[in-house]
Amino acid sequence: MSDVNNTINLRKILYPTDFSKHSLAALPHALSLSQQYHTELHCLHVVDETYQYWVAGTDNAVPTVISDDEIMDSALQQMDEFIANHLVQAKDQLVSTVIPGRPFVEIIRYAKKHEIDLIVIATHGHGALASMLLGSVTEKVVRKAPCPVLTVRQHGHKFEMP
Repeated sequence: MSDVNNTINLRKILYPTDFSKHSLAALPHALSLSQQYHTELHCLHVVDETYQYWVAGTDNAVPTVISDDEIMDSALQQMDEFIANHLVQAKDQLVSTVIPGRPFVEIIRYAKKHEIDLIVIATHGHGALASMLLGSVTEKVVRKAPCPVLTVRQHGHKFEMP
C-alpha cells in the first residue's frame, strides 16, 4: 500500500488574464473549481513592461510617450470592468491584482508569494514554430510554476499536427 495522499486540497486558485477573449476560455474552469472547493480566487493582470507603444501610419514610426501612471490607471479600470462583467458571482472570495512586469515572471512570483495551489490559465494554441520562436506566457508558467497548472484552450480550437 502507498502512503500517498490522493486528496486535492485547494485553498487558493490563480487566474491570470490579459483581458482578451482567449484568456476567457480558462475563466469558467477557474470559477467552477473555486466554487467547488470554496477557495479564494485570485485574478491577476500583469501590465507588460516590455511592450513598446508605437504610433504607426507614417514612414517613420515613433514610440509614443504614455506615463506608467496612465498605463496602470487604464489597467486598473479594465480590471474593474472585467470583474463587473465576469466575476460578480465570485466577489466574496475574489482577490484582484494589477501589477507591472514581465507576465510569466510576475505570475510565477505571485503564485509563490501568495502560496497559490493551482493556476488556471488559457493557452492561445500557437503553432510549433511560433511557440519555438516566441515562446508563450502559458508555456513558461507551466515550466516554472511552483504549483500545478491547468491550461485551457479556447473553444473550437483546431488541432494541427506539428
